[in-house]
Amino acid sequence: MQLSELKPGTYAKISDLSQIDRVIRRRLMDLGITVGEKICYKSSMPFGGPCMFESCGECIGIRRSEADCILVECE
Repeated sequence: MQLSELKPGTYAKISDLSQIDRVIRRRLMDLGITVGEKICYKSSMPFGGPCMFESCGECIGIRRSEADCILVECE
């Protein structure tokens, strides 16, 4: 399942980051978004805007196109 397919308030575990761009993957890893990390989908902006997630006590926003490349497993 893709990260962008989650419903608001849903928790999931990141299973694959290999499909995302190398530079973006490095930035996410610096923020604590790594394989095996638990992440919560908070909200998304309308009209294909960015998605808000919480991980490691931090809220981050990423483009929907990048959230489509991150694979997760629902808990």
